[in-house]
Amino acid sequence: MSTPREDPARMAAVNRAHEALLEQWRKAMDLIGPGPAAPHFIDAAASVQGLPVAGRWADLGSGAGFPGIALAGLYPDTQVDLVESRQKRAIFLQKVIGAAGLTNATARCMRSEDLERGAYDGLISRAYKSPESVLREDAARLLRPGGLVVLLLGDGGSVDDHPGFAPFLHDRYAVPDGFRRRVALTFLG
Repeated sequence: MSTPREDPARMAAVNRAHEALLEQWRKAMDLIGPGPAAPHFIDAAASVQGLPVAGRWADLGSGAGFPGIALAGLYPDTQVDLVESRQKRAIFLQKVIGAAGLTNATARCMRSEDLERGAYDGLISRAYKSPESVLREDAARLLRPGGLVVLLLGDGGSVDDHPGFAPFLHDRYAVPDGFRRRVALTFLG
């Protein structure tokens, strides 16, 4: 796989626009809970760095936009669908996309079950469903052969071997309250 073009300065600018809107909307919509927002941005940035991101990706259960907004910000040549079934959150995501000037991101107010089969080169999921459910119910249906699914787990989290998927990456990265695991698997089709 070729190394995709990363633009950290662009991601930083996108994060500033995202954080400004998040602070305006968070209390009305309980987007991230009562704590500080900074840990969410640190986690999202760390979770997407160094991935072989190309083509069309989806952030499943995007919620407040983590990590999909960071993914679109860091990889300007990749199209990112922020998939969120809750209309108010999808509207929030559309506002962030506009404020950040993200031309490579789209908020999609729909359930993952309604997405087009085989439409994606990559999927990323943070606290959307269990890893097994994401693999079985979403990744096997939505990914093109050779596509990548990235699962973000707590530090003790793991993913068992799954038929039709091959391990690609398993690493650990620091977040403000400890560590998180990033597991990526290639869909064999």
